[in-house]
Amino acid sequence: MSWTHEYKEALKSVEDLKNYFEVDFPEINYPVFIPQIFASKIYQAGPGSPLWLQFLPHENESNITKGRLDPIGDKVHAKHNQLIHRYDNRVLFTPTTICPVLCRYCFRKNELSEKDEIFDQKFQEAKEYLHLHPAINEVIFTGGDPFILSNEKLAFYIQEFSEIKSIKYIRFHSRTPIILPSRIDEGLISILSSSRELFKRSQVMIHTNHKSELTEDVNVAIHSLIEAGIEVYSQSVLLKGVNDSTEALYDLFMELADLKIKPYYLHHPDEARGTMHFYLSLEEGRKIVAPLHNKLPGWALPQYIIDIPGGEGKVSAFNPESFEFNGELLNRFGEKIKIN
Repeated sequence: MSWTHEYKEALKSVEDLKNYFEVDFPEINYPVFIPQIFASKIYQAGPGSPLWLQFLPHENESNITKGRLDPIGDKVHAKHNQLIHRYDNRVLFTPTTICPVLCRYCFRKNELSEKDEIFDQKFQEAKEYLHLHPAINEVIFTGGDPFILSNEKLAFYIQEFSEIKSIKYIRFHSRTPIILPSRIDEGLISILSSSRELFKRSQVMIHTNHKSELTEDVNVAIHSLIEAGIEVYSQSVLLKGVNDSTEALYDLFMELADLKIKPYYLHHPDEARGTMHFYLSLEEGRKIVAPLHNKLPGWALPQYIIDIPGGEGKVSAFNPESFEFNGELLNRFGEKIKIN
């Protein structure tokens, strides 16, 4: 079965979920979308499992009294031409609002469900912006999920960016290898391999949060990327009830390392509206992460980071001096920012 067919046959409503899982789910303010091939893994894992908690609706999603609509300040730095320019030398590029699955903890949950204007397709304006800002040397495909694009569309974007002389690096952030491993087909691998010739570095950043996501079909897809010489890294989110233990994180990062993936980021959860039941304090997070410095080799230990609300950027969430948090963090410019 092709990945496009698997995608089209996804569960798309709470009613679909009720029929498939034979369990009642609450009506929520957000859409649902789960390919059946992945839904079968959730079904096998069962209620209360990391897979169940990450992807199936929870009544707390409808709590509009907690959380932020734009937790990391995307709109503060959006150029309204498919680009988000937060850091001097790199930009986020948003070619699609579509994902292979709708994660219940997504930090862009509100922008994506509302099809926010930051995702408006204005590619010619994006190219003009990059030409006018030669200090930008890296384009990071985000979304949505760039691997949901057709091979033809993805190849088009890669070629267009390669013709801008200042762009030296390209990166793809994706959950697709975990959710729809069949998408990692020969065509996509060929495109990603060719991008290595067009840029100084071309990298894939796979999003995965728990070892149980790394099933045999996923491992085969990842192996095909690695065998093609594609640089593969991972990013994960620390989530209450899902992976909020030193043991769960250790198992995940060692499994990734054994697959020849470099664990790159462990994100402290963002305070997005509709996701606050996954949130835990910075002090709790530091206590979970601290023992990993003793248990993991450096090449398997990701950076534990937090995106300061309001668009202040990513900074280290770990403090070797104290587990306690005084309510202030230094932003990327070294300025003190109070966040609670």
